[in-house]
Parts: sequence; structure tokens; C-alpha cells
Amino acid sequence: MLPKDNTIGDIGPVATRPSHDGDDDHIHPERRFWSRHRGHFGGALLSGSPIDRSLVVTTDVYTYIGIVAEVLNEGLPRAAWVIIGDSASRPWTRRLGLTYTLILFQSVLGLIMSIGFLAGAATFAKGFVPIEVRDASLTYVRISAFSALSSAIETAVAAATRALDKPDVPLVISTTKFAVNITLDLLIISRFHVGSHQPTVNMQAGIQLTCNMTAAFVGLGYFLWTTTRSSLRDDHHEGNNNTDHTEPTNTRPSLRALLVLIRPGLLTLIESAIRNALYLWLVTTIVALGSTYATAWGVFNTIRWGLVMVPV
Repeated sequence: MLPKDNTIGDIGPVATRPSHDGDDDHIHPERRFWSRHRGHFGGALLSGSPIDRSLVVTTDVYTYIGIVAEVLNEGLPRAAWVIIGDSASRPWTRRLGLTYTLILFQSVLGLIMSIGFLAGAATFAKGFVPIEVRDASLTYVRISAFSALSSAIETAVAAATRALDKPDVPLVISTTKFAVNITLDLLIISRFHVGSHQPTVNMQAGIQLTCNMTAAFVGLGYFLWTTTRSSLRDDHHEGNNNTDHTEPTNTRPSLRALLVLIRPGLLTLIESAIRNALYLWLVTTIVALGSTYATAWGVFNTIRWGLVMVPV
């Protein structure tokens, strides 16, 4: 019969084999090592964090906020491929104006969504955080709220720049996020962190938000810098040629450009809203069952996405 509190380190309850009387000298040295150090796996030793295991389920809040933001990100940004990417019928300056419009519109909507999450943190926690850790998770929800803003900017910039045949911009975004994430994780919440503080789940949320915001704004800044340089170079070239050009030069965001993007983006927005609403309804049902079920669901989804995304 298993003991009542059968746990391994910080990873929760697991099943073990029955114990033997006496010492474990008869066990193979390698197995004896893992028996004595079973609270530490190789991966946890290198990159793990001694965060309170009861609050692991709180970290799923970031995923659920991302799912709501996904509805926003699967609307107009999907239209970038057929609208901004249409180089055959749209001149470069018009495509650039559509890009600026998309980024501005998505950023404003992302900011509004983030403020809504921040103001309604308690309400959001009622639906997506088990009651056992709900009060302790409010700060995490408030910090993660602005991931909707960073996600909106990052998705809009990445989708639009790919459509403009500028894959270096998404590469800069991904590289920045990876570098900042690894650095901050090691310095602040890893088992080898700098300082004597105890890593908390709120620190993890702050690091995650910092990584996302930094990557989004670095990518946006790099895109604006490259397009500004390109525009200045083209203007100088045109001035030297002394020829007339009929191509429009206005690249500022406009309502007209927004209407062009809304037409093809509306259908994908509606589809995403229905699909993700059904998924979040399922999540609230699981969360209502308690912390154990919610944690198991989060672990299952992590494994599932890992199996899917690694081959991709």
C-alpha cells in the first residue's frame, strides 16, 4: 500500500515500488544514485526552478490568456498573406501602409485586451484557477495580462514582415526572446540563480513578460529601422533620376487600409473565436474539478504540444 504523501521533490504524487527492509547496498550503484536523488532529474538540475509545486497550476493562466489573445491574432494577421503579400497587384508603398495599419490596429486591440485582463483579474481567476490557489494567483494573472499586448505586436510584426519577404524580422524576434529567456531564467529563478532570494511563480511571470515585451519591441524597432533606411535610400535614388513616378508614397496607417484587411480577416476571426471559446469552456470545466485535475490537464497539454511542435 502506498504512503499517503508519496511525492518526489517538487513534481507531485507518483507511484513507487514497495520498499525493502534494510539498507540498499544490494542495489546497483547507478540505481542507488537515482534512488537517493530522485527529487532531481537531469533536466530539472540544469534548468529547473524550486518554485512552490502547489502553484504550478497557476502558470497555466499564461496559456489561457494566450488562447484568448489568439482570437485576436488569428484575425487580421492571417489576412497578411493574401493582402500584404500580394506584390503582383499592390505596389511596395501600399503594402507597407497596410503593414503599418495592421501593426497599429493589433497593438491597440492588444492593449485594450491587456487592460481588460488586468481589471478583471479576479473574475478571470475564478474561471481558470483552481480555488485552492486562486487568491495566491491574482498577482500572476495581473502580470501575465500584458502578454496579450506583446503577443499582438509580435504576431502582427511577424506575419506582416513575412508577407513582405523579410524573414529576418521574425528571426530577430525569436532570437531575442530565446536569449533573454535563457539569461533571465538562469540569473533569477534557476537552481543556480544569483542572490539568496527564493524564486516564486510571480518572478517566472515577470521574466516571461519581459522576454515577450523585449522580443516584440526589438522586432518592431528592427522592422521600422530597416524600412526607414530602405525608404531613404529609394528617395535618394529617385531624386537623382529626375523621373516621374506614379506610385503612391503615403505609407501612414489609414482607415481605408484597415477596411482592406478586415474583409478577409473577419472570417478567420469568427472561426477562431468559436473554436477557442469551446476549448476555454472545456478548460473551465476541468479547473472546477480541482487543482489535481487542472495540473494534470496542463501537463498533458505541454506534452501534447511538445510532441506536435518538435517535428514541425
